[in-house]
Amino acid sequence: MSDTRSYGRGARILSVGIATTGLVTFAYFSLAKHALDDAEYENITVLWAVLFLIISLIYRPVEQLLARSISVRRARSLDRGPAVRTALRIQAGFAALFLAVALAARRPIQDGVLAGSSFLYWVLVVAVLAYAASYFARGWLAGNAHFGSYGGLVLLEACSRCLFALAVVVGLATGQSAVAVGIAAAPLVSLVVVPLALRRRAGASAPAAAAEPGAKRSSGDLSLREGGGFAGAVLVIMAAEQALLNAPVLIVDATAANEALAGFAFTVLLITRAPLQLFQAIQTTLLPHLSGLAATEGHDSFRDALRVTLLAIAGFAALVVAALALIGPWAMELLFPPKDAAFGYDRFGLVLVGVGMGFHLAAGTLNQAALARGRARAAATAWLACGALFLLWLALSPLEDPILAVEAGYCSVTAVLALALWRIELGGRRGATGAPAPASAAAAA
Repeated sequence: MSDTRSYGRGARILSVGIATTGLVTFAYFSLAKHALDDAEYENITVLWAVLFLIISLIYRPVEQLLARSISVRRARSLDRGPAVRTALRIQAGFAALFLAVALAARRPIQDGVLAGSSFLYWVLVVAVLAYAASYFARGWLAGNAHFGSYGGLVLLEACSRCLFALAVVVGLATGQSAVAVGIAAAPLVSLVVVPLALRRRAGASAPAAAAEPGAKRSSGDLSLREGGGFAGAVLVIMAAEQALLNAPVLIVDATAANEALAGFAFTVLLITRAPLQLFQAIQTTLLPHLSGLAATEGHDSFRDALRVTLLAIAGFAALVVAALALIGPWAMELLFPPKDAAFGYDRFGLVLVGVGMGFHLAAGTLNQAALARGRARAAATAWLACGALFLLWLALSPLEDPILAVEAGYCSVTAVLALALWRIELGGRRGATGAPAPASAAAAA
């Protein structure tokens, strides 16, 4: 099977799993919204926002590092062990650092962020440590092109989490604690997929030949310094992306007089979270595919894969925006009825979020191209600048409505981000074909 067909098949398989995952995640919050009062629902959304802020910062970089390095070594028929060991050391270091900081800062986290709940604090700690294994497994599965298993892992995680919220709705359990436990239990349950993938891989292929003693280090080998540099750049990217998705919830929670407004802001941004989960499938298959093409100089196939993905995103975003314009407020009120009469879903604001979602998906795809071309630092610079711009907008926005400020800022900043990453891709193409890249792009890389 050709690389392009393999990428397309992997993207389709993973899309089914992650599309379902997005719907199940949507259902989890819809069930929680119906089962809990506004204050309890806000606690769950803040816990979720803090959790995914942390794990996206410290674990997604290693997932991306592992997927890229394994795929490059697969393309060059090299042993994958060094890449796995380097990523494992980095991942373990991040997890240990988190645990030390979380224990030292327990009071500020528990009292200042989690409404004084010791139970929610320990859910956060356990969940973050559990996701260390989950994200490492995702990177390994993506790098080895086990996309069906990857989709199964994230789907099992979402379904197991949703069952806890469902138990509260049907009366088998009560309160926010039962809903919150699902957040910590889900990544642990999902790991049952990994032994199955290992068994299938062991039966399907023989291990790569080990390097001879005293052999020179291959150009494909990944040192701790190189891996740390790549992971550091991706960490900056993840931090900026979390500023776009989760910082508005935390800022509204800290500044709004109405305690339920943060939960409402989170609900509005679910419009972009669910599609982002869906297109994570394509982006997850895209990075190892593009990395392999970049390693073997498949420049035409690289451009074709990127073009097809961006066209698919444009079509999908157009459908979402049209749906939001037609039935957005009605659908949101049906799924997430605001319990405060002062809140309402504005059609224009929902459309802004939909347009921003399209730009965000395009930016994520172009970001994978930059990582595959080895231009992680250039991409990190673009993300960091746009994340800072969004936070500055939220702080200085002249709009009196904080929800509209979030919606307008998100749409505008994601457009700027997509344009910046497109310019980086153009510079990468010139560099790949031997033409001199612009000075600015070269300096950033």
